[in-house]
Amino acid sequence: MRLRCAVLDDFQNVATEVADWSPLADDVEVVPFTTHFPDEDTLAAALAEFDIVVTLRERVPFPASLIARLPRLKLLIASGMRNSVIDYAAAEAHGVTVCGTASASTPPVELTWALLLGLARGIVRESNALRDGGPWQSTLGADLHGRRLGLLGLGKIGSRVAQVGLAFGMQVGAWSQNLTKERAEEVGVELAASKEDLLRDSDFVSIHLALSDRTRGLLGAAELALLKPTAYLINTSRAAIVDQDDLLAALHEGRIAGAGVDVFDIEPLPADHPMRTAPRLLATPHLGYVSQANYATYYGHAVEDIQAYLAGSPVRRLP
Repeated sequence: MRLRCAVLDDFQNVATEVADWSPLADDVEVVPFTTHFPDEDTLAAALAEFDIVVTLRERVPFPASLIARLPRLKLLIASGMRNSVIDYAAAEAHGVTVCGTASASTPPVELTWALLLGLARGIVRESNALRDGGPWQSTLGADLHGRRLGLLGLGKIGSRVAQVGLAFGMQVGAWSQNLTKERAEEVGVELAASKEDLLRDSDFVSIHLALSDRTRGLLGAAELALLKPTAYLINTSRAAIVDQDDLLAALHEGRIAGAGVDVFDIEPLPADHPMRTAPRLLATPHLGYVSQANYATYYGHAVEDIQAYLAGSPVRRLP
């Protein structure tokens, strides 16, 4: 009898197209799910008959309570090599092997700049006006050359965002709790004296930090109040780094020029979520990692993970 493998959140229905699953054909039945399961009860019922689950990023939590309800589950594969919503101790206790995949940092860099440029030049508003017979030129674009880009975080993604900013002729500064002057100079940017100074001085602020106890709620009402009324905030990292209610208030009250957001407190967003209708907001449905090459890696490595598990030698084990 073949094992059954569930592929979660395959919204574009491409998981079985971007990678070659044929090496598993004799041993594994692959079943993609193109819709999201909104709660643990629904998810547990849907996955009850599966031996293997492939989950996309950190959208679906696998707490101890869920793992205990999946007695057939033996292999859980998460895209990327870091996942904060899987209870690894519970997985081990129930005999579930957890593996990851490689993940490229370039797609979120590119999306960061798509959001930033879209905001700066009013791309969506102008395009919609052109297509709908609206006014010809109704916005005045914000220049990038000579303006200041402030980066919260200067890791793999932040440093690449910095390089693009420098190529645009921007002044680039960065800050994080552990960032050193030597690291900033290595990337070619200035180390801000403090988070507050970075926010106060920047025309564009982009967040590239991992979510942790130290970064959760890092930007709240007091921090957002430091931004210039002409400044833009970009978040392609994690929603919880910015207090969502405080961000919505700043947008509705026009205290910042706008925000570009790819991450949300609930994903997928409910139809009535206030982020769907907030003014001055350019929002995308968590597209940071969604690219052809990245998906080919995710699902190609998932096939390799399953093959290795079946051979008795799991690879890319987490945590």
